[in-house]
Amino acid sequence: MSVLELRTTDPEGTRLAAQVIAGVLRPGDLLVLDGPLGAGKTTFTQGLGAGLDVRGPVASPTFVIARVHPSLSGGPALVHVDAYRLGGSADLEDLDLEADLDDAVTVVEWGRDRVEHLTSSHLLVELERPDQVDDPDLPEEPRTLRLTPAGPRWDEGAVTDLARALDAAGLPTEQIEQEN
Repeated sequence: MSVLELRTTDPEGTRLAAQVIAGVLRPGDLLVLDGPLGAGKTTFTQGLGAGLDVRGPVASPTFVIARVHPSLSGGPALVHVDAYRLGGSADLEDLDLEADLDDAVTVVEWGRDRVEHLTSSHLLVELERPDQVDDPDLPEEPRTLRLTPAGPRWDEGAVTDLARALDAAGLPTEQIEQEN
């Protein structure tokens, strides 16, 4: 399995990476965001919203659990879900995400090991930040984004297109082979 890894230096870089990724997404795509508190999951989703040209603002849906951002330009809507406060699978089923999956791009923060079963393909986006940055010349913390595609939607051609789009935007990726 190919995994793409890239690094950003600040929140704007994370937003830009997501905006570029949005350019290769299509209705029915599911993105699963994973990372610790403050890793940039909502920042990433703001970039997706900008790239998909949806009505905003895109903010953390922690207390409302899910928000739908309609497209302003005839593209897919963005369904933004925060699974942090959800309990078991019954809570997730109550959201009825399947109703929007075919027509929207769905992003689930804290969704790892909770939503992958909803569709045959997904893109896992792991956001990592350093535990501590001691450099006073680095006011913003860098991030590492690891993109792990799964399923037939993310075949070799789709992953290559994604890597090329990121590279063209000045966000070079490193391809890492992982065992299934």
